[in-house]
Parts: sequence; structure tokens; C-alpha cells
Amino acid sequence: MQINSRKEAAFVGAGIDDQHGGRSRVMDRLDELESQSVFILREAFARLKRIAVLWSLGKDSNVMIWLARKAFFGRVPCPVMHVDTGKKFPEMYAFRERYAKEWQLDLLVEPCPPIETIDPTLPPAARSAARKTEGLKLALAKHGFDGLIAGIRRDEEATRAKERVFSPRGAEGLWDVRDQPPEFWNHFNASPPPVAHLRVHPILHWTESDIWAYTRREGIPIIPLYLARDGKRYRSLGDMDITSPIASDAGTIDEIIAELDATTVPERSGRAMDHESEDAFERLRVAGYL
Repeated sequence: MQINSRKEAAFVGAGIDDQHGGRSRVMDRLDELESQSVFILREAFARLKRIAVLWSLGKDSNVMIWLARKAFFGRVPCPVMHVDTGKKFPEMYAFRERYAKEWQLDLLVEPCPPIETIDPTLPPAARSAARKTEGLKLALAKHGFDGLIAGIRRDEEATRAKERVFSPRGAEGLWDVRDQPPEFWNHFNASPPPVAHLRVHPILHWTESDIWAYTRREGIPIIPLYLARDGKRYRSLGDMDITSPIASDAGTIDEIIAELDATTVPERSGRAMDHESEDAFERLRVAGYL
């Protein structure tokens, strides 16, 4: 399977009349990103039997939901699943309730097991985050999905940079970072392994700045926590007890983009688990963490 971004653009973007009376357009970076993501989403839906879109409620997965709605002419044609730790910010839950209705999502909310059931050898924040992994495993067993569409990006974190667009997972959701399929020249293996599933990452090739530029262009709703208030804002949103704001005066998306152009601070600097033991995040990812 090969992505032809320019061919796909005819389905997702408006054009301008060319000198022959047809429709054409010069694609910019956001057009190219959108086109490739739409193609990946359509391939996943066509090739997998039962899939779900994972919705974390943050900026990346909101862009992914938006892209899925574009890919399928206004409505996501499969369940949208939020694996809920019960510890999100109130603004995130309000966003979920509002836009699940407005976007007509087939929303599944799946709970996570208590912290007492999680590997005690993990550092505290990583152990808390691992509840989401175990909740996802329970949801997979419950619904029998053979594909999960997730909104991760390679530039977020070093371990995620090793991911593939169509990433096979073992029977327990395990990820073998040393045994990933090659994806040369945009050729992907979209067949899930036996008794396991594929993670599909349609925005893997995007950057944080791309997400914000596309959000601005498309007018995608955002959670207000991303905008500065009293000199602080959240750059990445997770559970309340393991996520901290950053110092910032960026009160608009334009100001966020300008701030990103000038910073060298990692996006997940406000996530507590990223500052624990050196291998904590990789242990989570190998076990199936998103």
C-alpha cells in the first residue's frame, strides 16, 4: 500500500480553477499532512475488521478526530474510545461531553483499574499512567478490536520516534521496539498479527507546530487549559496529579506557535513520568502505553 498525497488531495481539499477549466491547487505543508493522514485513516478502515479511534481529549487526538470526520465525509464511522483514568481536568470532561454530541461520535468510555493492581516496581507517576495501559487491555478484550487508531507523533518523545504508522502489537498489547516492520517509501503492512491488533498512527509524521497551525487553519476547538492564564499554560494534558503547567504568556494560538519557534524545552516537560527513572517511559511503551 502506497500513499500518493497529491492524488489524495483531490478528495480532501478545495481547489482553484486552472486554465483548462479543471480543478487544481498548489499544496502547502498542511495540505500534504492532511492528505497523507486521510489516506492512512481510509486504509485502516478498509483493511481492518473492527477498529476504534482512541480519544485522549488533547490537541493531537482532537486533530485526529477532525481528520477522521474529513476522511469519511463528516462523521467518524467507527467507535471513538476514551480510556478514562477518572483523573482528567474538569475542562477535559466538559470538552468530551460537548463535542461527543456535536461531532456525533459513537463514544465508548472505558474505566481503568485501581492503582493497587499496577506493577509496584514502576516509579509513582509512571505507575499512575500505567493504569491507562491496563484499562486499554481490558477494553480490547471486551470489544475485540483488531485495530486502534491513536494520535501520537514521533517528535513528542524519543521512544515514540521509533514507532511505525501501522504498528503490530502482541496478544497482550506488547510492543517489540526491536522488531518493527520496515516502512520504506510509504509502503505499509496493514495486516494485524494473529490474535493481536494493529496500532495505526495517522499523525505520526506531524510536529507540535503542525498541530497548532492546522488547528488554527481549520478552527478546531481546543481546551482552554492550553492558553496562558496568570503566566502559565498547559502544553500537554494528562491526569491532574501528574501534569504541570509551564511558564507562558501565550494566550492565543498565534502566540503558542511563536513560542514553539523559540523554545528548546521538550513538549512533555510538564509530565511527571518523563522525569522519573531513565527507562520508565520505555517500559510503559513496551507494555502498551499510548
